[in-house]
Amino acid sequence: MVGTVPPQQSALNIVMGAMTFGAPGTDGARVHDVKDIEAILDVFLKHGHREVRLFTLCCAPALTHLILRAYTAGGTCEEYLGKINWQEKGILMETKLYPTPGKEFTGSHSPEDLRKFLMMSLKALNTEWAQLILLPALQLTDSVLLNSKIEMWYLHGPDRSVPYEVTLKAVDELYREGHFRRFGISNYMAWEVAEMVGICKRNGYIQPTAYQGIYNAIHRGVEPELFPRATQVRHRVLRVQPPYNFFFAGGFFTDRYTSMDEKPESGSRFDPERNQGKNYRKRYWKPAYFEALAAIRPVVEAHGLTMAEVALRWISHHSLMRREHGDAVLIGASSLAHIEQNLIDLEKGPLPDEVLKALDSAWEHVKPHASNYYH
Repeated sequence: MVGTVPPQQSALNIVMGAMTFGAPGTDGARVHDVKDIEAILDVFLKHGHREVRLFTLCCAPALTHLILRAYTAGGTCEEYLGKINWQEKGILMETKLYPTPGKEFTGSHSPEDLRKFLMMSLKALNTEWAQLILLPALQLTDSVLLNSKIEMWYLHGPDRSVPYEVTLKAVDELYREGHFRRFGISNYMAWEVAEMVGICKRNGYIQPTAYQGIYNAIHRGVEPELFPRATQVRHRVLRVQPPYNFFFAGGFFTDRYTSMDEKPESGSRFDPERNQGKNYRKRYWKPAYFEALAAIRPVVEAHGLTMAEVALRWISHHSLMRREHGDAVLIGASSLAHIEQNLIDLEKGPLPDEVLKALDSAWEHVKPHASNYYH
């Protein structure tokens, strides 16, 4: 049954990124047992949070019933979550579509592809389970059980080959058919956000109410350009580098890596043999970032803190994100202990001034080398 979620103790709302859930041997998957996934989600709910987000990357010319590829547990994340009766737990499920060009362009933002891949996501997530089993059993209507379909659908990156007018009209049609409740966008330029919001307003379409992007203590490129524009979107979700929390993606902002000469763990977010590893290395595997970490680490240790909690406490208390604006932090988990500690750290208070000064200096050091916030 849908349980009561306790009050949140964190400064910001927290969203669970589910990229680490999936079948053994698939890219990005760390948690393979459905029971372990349920245990992680139960801890997440225990801390007062309900939103779970997936990443639908379409990059294979031949797709079966599995639609996630490469960055989402090799195609099994949605399918695994579809097995746990997430609606009954009161979870608000969100998923995304990322267009990937190749020999055959898949997941484009044409009306046909938008419909095709959204339907595949809904099927994999077993959204019909609530309609066929749960609602009749509880003698409830869809208007009462609000989480019987997905909470939000994201366009996780721009497809500039299709006019925004065409894409947004198709998104609105899918929304009015009742497949999702909110619409989000990710990795667009600030001017594109303004353009999309304007098109939606003029035509009476559903407007994007969330923007997911890169933002952390040593990647603050969104502050001068995107944050002012994000007020148009009304609800910001600024990404913290899944599947790990915030800018220590794949263990980068911990003691796992201290020089560019170190060999990353096989299957990690910095594994150069994997597509995702290549992307993360382009963003962070640079001398300036290792120099920044080397400067931050002794200050953090002097205050008896961990690098991980510093990352989370900065985004919670010292960034431009605010709960009153609807802002949220997207985190992930590779184990039950991992998610529990992350949630505890997110409930802690502000950082000491000396640590903040070290983080500010680190950002100034890496700023010339920072990647774009958009794709």
